[in-house]
Amino acid sequence: MERRRVYETWPADPGAPPLRGGERLYLDAEIRPNRSLPNPGFYALMAAIAVISFSAGIAFMLLGAWPVLGFFGLDVLLVWLAFKLSYRDGRRRETIQITAEEIRVSRQSPFGHQTAFRLPAAWTRVEIAGEGEPDVQARLHASGKTLIIGSLLSPRERESLAEAVREALENARRGVIAGRPQEAGGASG
Repeated sequence: MERRRVYETWPADPGAPPLRGGERLYLDAEIRPNRSLPNPGFYALMAAIAVISFSAGIAFMLLGAWPVLGFFGLDVLLVWLAFKLSYRDGRRRETIQITAEEIRVSRQSPFGHQTAFRLPAAWTRVEIAGEGEPDVQARLHASGKTLIIGSLLSPRERESLAEAVREALENARRGVIAGRPQEAGGASG
């Protein structure tokens, strides 16, 4: 099974074996949302929030304001729910693969639903709309249609992705893999 790369390593590995049918990848990118709090950090944060809320709730209960304890419990529940929704959203993925013949864009929703797009590499243009703006878009144009890519990334990363896709498309059209010409098939020695 082929190993995918996270978006930081966009150019495909030149030493990787060809895919089925002998086609080579010029770009293999997997894009996913950034999640800065790993699971151990989440558990520690939730434990700290629960301890603080429980302690404050007990203090209010001792002062005679016993209903406040329930609101502190509700507060902990809502923070936990917000993090769970954020982690679920973190399961989104976008995969971009470029071969000499086509560009494959596959998207996975947090619920596992997949949508795939195929564009001809020879007729696809890469465009950066709103360069330098916070709402910049990396777009692929082919056959009169537009596909926005990299929406999970920051504006600077979207611009970088568009440049990487543009470079990979140029290499695919010229038959260059990672800076060196692709070996012609045929006679083996």
